[in-house]
Amino acid sequence: MKRWLYIAKTPELRNKLLLVLGLLIIYRLIASVPIPAIDVDRIKEFASSNQIFGLLDIFSGGGFSNFSLVALGVGPYITASIIMQLFTMVVPSLNSLYKEEGEQGRQIFNQYTRMLTVPLAIVQGMSTLTLLRSAGVVQEITSLQVITVIALLTAGTMGLMWLGEIITNQKVGNGISLIIFAGIIASLPTTINQFRLNFNRADVPTYLIYLAIIIAVIYAIIIITEGQRNIPISYSKKSRGALVNSQVDTYLPMKVNQAGVMPIIFAVSLVLFPQVIANLLLQTNIDWVVNIATNINTFLANQVAYASIYFVLVLIFTYVYTTIVFEPKAVAENLQKQGGFVTGIRPGEKTAQYLQYVSNRIIIFGAIFLGLIAVLPFIMTGFTGNQSLTIGGTSMLIVVSVILETMKQIDSQIIIRDYDSL
Repeated sequence: MKRWLYIAKTPELRNKLLLVLGLLIIYRLIASVPIPAIDVDRIKEFASSNQIFGLLDIFSGGGFSNFSLVALGVGPYITASIIMQLFTMVVPSLNSLYKEEGEQGRQIFNQYTRMLTVPLAIVQGMSTLTLLRSAGVVQEITSLQVITVIALLTAGTMGLMWLGEIITNQKVGNGISLIIFAGIIASLPTTINQFRLNFNRADVPTYLIYLAIIIAVIYAIIIITEGQRNIPISYSKKSRGALVNSQVDTYLPMKVNQAGVMPIIFAVSLVLFPQVIANLLLQTNIDWVVNIATNINTFLANQVAYASIYFVLVLIFTYVYTTIVFEPKAVAENLQKQGGFVTGIRPGEKTAQYLQYVSNRIIIFGAIFLGLIAVLPFIMTGFTGNQSLTIGGTSMLIVVSVILETMKQIDSQIIIRDYDSL
């Protein structure tokens, strides 16, 4: 309560939050603007019956099922970010630009990501429209209408990217995460209304168990998100003239889930492509290509196979993203420059090896947890046999993680202005 009172009394911080709220409202208004020449009812039915495009609908905040201007969501931008981050691992000049040239280098790197988003949005728009047409969801439309639809979808994605960057610059939350968060929250009224319509008093015990599981999952998400291992750090004594600084002990926190929600977002972005590509290949006249595409679709239609791929992708991206955001060698060098060392470990290379060892040990728990959260709906469906009583683990993780991260950033903004206000 004290936090919100301080925000209300601080014009600068209050205006930042109001601006973010206004931009999210604009996003939701855009998400309700349908693209012409498209039968929205058919797409809603298709999205509800297709697991993969159901995920896309979640990350576009219902924009896909409405086939609005933001039907592609921030997917192309996220995919561009994945590609650029992977390039930093194989292209030394990009790695130097991103990590060694400061704020100016990161701005140039981000500009490359924006530029890459445009062709990716065009390709994804074309693929999505082709898939919908091949599935009979979209009726025959003219070439001019196709170009118009793709142009509008691309413009919508670029607009979301722009809104996300403005929100991020306010330093009260990550813009892309908040946009996804707003889309998930916007679907709550529909979910609650469906539950009200399907409510059955005989199923009350089942509902209570379901509620208990939701609470347990939220609690687990908070524990893992906030969980960390503290590495003890000691600093050598330094003397300046007659003054002697005593040894200072502190800790280097290493979070269990250093990657946050990004691995799941990355995995969702990539898991869409096999089916999209397979459906494009079905349009060819080459028999062996059509057979491969048919086998891919058949394989992905198997819920166990799809969940397994999704789980493995989350594991892989957890390791990849953690490698990008946490560099043991750089941390060890910074500690050595500051006269610090891990208690019982020699400075330099030995410290880097130790930090890498600890990171590998704890990251496996974060990776498995994220993977289980991602496939939680499939697990619940397998146990209950009821698709209406499933838990969207990914949605819950995003909501909880975004709330925690946003509150931390707001608190840091408050502390900068008035340490005693919290």
